[in-house]
Amino acid sequence: MKKQYWFILMTYVLMQLSGLGGPFLLLALGVGKGLPRHTAGQIASGYWAVFSFLAALVIILLLIRADKGDTELRGKPASGGISAVWAIAGVFLALFSQSIAASIETYVFHIKPGSENTKTILEFISYTPLLVIVVAIVGPILEEIVFRKVIFGSIYKKTNFFIAALISSLVFALVHLEPVHLLLYSAMGFTFAFLYVKTKRIIVSIIAHMAMNSLVVLMNFGFKDQIEQMSHSMQLIIGGL
Repeated sequence: MKKQYWFILMTYVLMQLSGLGGPFLLLALGVGKGLPRHTAGQIASGYWAVFSFLAALVIILLLIRADKGDTELRGKPASGGISAVWAIAGVFLALFSQSIAASIETYVFHIKPGSENTKTILEFISYTPLLVIVVAIVGPILEEIVFRKVIFGSIYKKTNFFIAALISSLVFALVHLEPVHLLLYSAMGFTFAFLYVKTKRIIVSIIAHMAMNSLVVLMNFGFKDQIEQMSHSMQLIIGGL
């Protein structure tokens, strides 16, 4: 693995770990002062996520700027037009893969539908609307760079698609701290890895991931009643925080 990739992974891990103490620092500085404890904590956590994710994004983009194209992948990158088509198609592929994975979880493994991680993220957004930037844009960019370009790309360079996608998707799933939905998150990981390999452009999986997260937020806030009436096979999760 390239030297800067290790620094990228370290930056991402430190960003995640900073969430354990960062919100308390903001509370000590007066964020949420005068509000109920729970509300103040939610607001502080939301603002810390915005700060830490943006800081990590800047650092990671600086670290990766030396990369000349997606050198981990074999073959010529797709044209701009083809890449755009796959970016759009990727959203539907992600929806389809989630639907299949959700059905398997429910009917085969008898796992109760619904994602606590997604529920928590949406709750944070209700307290800190600015967090939408992280969920819809910053988070997907970071995750695609870390899990697809760095982890998947490095493994794929020495093995094959299935092994690289399996390992990177499992790590992607475990990072979301919902092992019960390991299959659901892994399905998304495989989808984004496929888009990356198909087009040889990380921007394609980034756009599909951003669109997917944005769609989930929009549907949950704009069509909440309809979402609650949907069957478990249509459950949607956020993979970006």
